[in-house]
Amino acid sequence: MTISAEEAMAVYRSADQLYSREEVEAALDRMAAEITGRLADSDPIVLCVMNGGLIPSGHLLTRLDFPLRVDYVHATRYRGEMSGRELHWLRPPEELLEGREVLILDDILDEGVTLAAIVEGCRNQGATGVYTAVLVRKRHGRSNGFKADFVGLEAEDRYLFGYGMDYKGYLRNATGIYAVTQ
Repeated sequence: MTISAEEAMAVYRSADQLYSREEVEAALDRMAAEITGRLADSDPIVLCVMNGGLIPSGHLLTRLDFPLRVDYVHATRYRGEMSGRELHWLRPPEELLEGREVLILDDILDEGVTLAAIVEGCRNQGATGVYTAVLVRKRHGRSNGFKADFVGLEAEDRYLFGYGMDYKGYLRNATGIYAVTQ
């Protein structure tokens, strides 16, 4: 469902702010320290999951002060909708993953279907270790059991936007994490 910029702005104005810019930045600092402790000596390939992972990846990568290579994948279940459907692959990684450590960066862990499929794809390409980092993990009972290795923040089970997460294609650039009001 396509909406106008005016409709997106109305959603933004009425949304509940769950985390401020400062709270998100502090979570990114903590995540970077955890990732550095685990992967600094492994020469990893970092895969950004497009489009949602773009903004958190940009903020997180500048905090990782060790050698790494960056690539991206594009797989989605949402395609502009508010609920996920079947996984749709738009672009696999170009980097050769065989024999490499891989860190996958994404905006949100909701049910875990998309990230689990990307992890499986990396393992099928011969990655020796695959780790995942998400800015936000939703709290609910619909998970497929997939757990991210590095998590910035937790949020209630609401439709979220900001810092990479979108509302119908808009608001990824909001400088905080917001929940759409019911």
